[in-house]
Amino acid sequence: MAIFQHIILLLCLSLFCATSLVSSHNRHYTTPSVPRLTDLFSHVSVNQSFSNVFGGPNIKILNNGSTATFALDRTSGSGLASWNKYNYGFFSAAIKLPAGLTSGVVVAFYLSNADMYPHSHDEIDIELLGNDKRIDWVLQTNVYTNGVSTGREEKFYFWFNPTLQHHYYSILWNSHHIVFLVDNIPVREFPNNGKFSAAYPSKPMSLYVTIWDGSQWATHGGKYPVNYKYAPFVTSLTDVEMVGRIVNPKQPNSSCSSASVSSIDPVEGPDFVKLSNQQMSAMVWARRKLMFYSYCKDTSRFKVLPPECK
Repeated sequence: MAIFQHIILLLCLSLFCATSLVSSHNRHYTTPSVPRLTDLFSHVSVNQSFSNVFGGPNIKILNNGSTATFALDRTSGSGLASWNKYNYGFFSAAIKLPAGLTSGVVVAFYLSNADMYPHSHDEIDIELLGNDKRIDWVLQTNVYTNGVSTGREEKFYFWFNPTLQHHYYSILWNSHHIVFLVDNIPVREFPNNGKFSAAYPSKPMSLYVTIWDGSQWATHGGKYPVNYKYAPFVTSLTDVEMVGRIVNPKQPNSSCSSASVSSIDPVEGPDFVKLSNQQMSAMVWARRKLMFYSYCKDTSRFKVLPPECK
């Protein structure tokens, strides 16, 4: 009888552990109150503001251009890029991620100028990395400057299930700092001062939204690749905001000596120069509760930490 009870206990413990590994969305958080930066700007039309960069057949424009869906299947991923390039701005979209087993899938909302500067490009990345057996998506942020191969990644768990409805993912980039926000809550600030300045992106960039196969690295370092048995993986995009100082730079090999620059810079006002006390408190909350990786703490990767980490 004792042996039977022991077996039942082990089965119950196994079931409990399996259940706890299925998802961390069981965790309930009371989120901080923050200003809604996404309420400050108008939404733009997807079909009038973006062009296809790859996987055109996997992109569908809906609701008179206000919404788009992107798919990854066995044939291709898909992605859009903004028509304009920006030197600073506020960039945001409400995104709903694919449900189910999505290991190896990457949904990216990011700024880049790799098309103009292939050997010295900048990037400001929000990368949403597909789940493994625990059914958890991961938020990864990154800053990449002048083609330097050193990534500056920080990774976070979500405080909600990002597959049930649309949530806001935003990037604020101006001469003072870069701020990554989720549902208007700052999760990371990369300031343009001190030792950070050497790694601060400064060249005009386009906004990209893509979904693609990141099997080699995205989920536990490539341990779990994309399983196309569950394809297509479809993500939905709406409420896009894209405002900033528009710059149409000269081509790197062009003989033209100047670029076309708009005089409007809507992200230099008091709401954007620095984080408010309320925003700072919210960022501390997010980093304490949900951040599980920072490059500045990865001594196994860096024998000498990047200078801004010291």
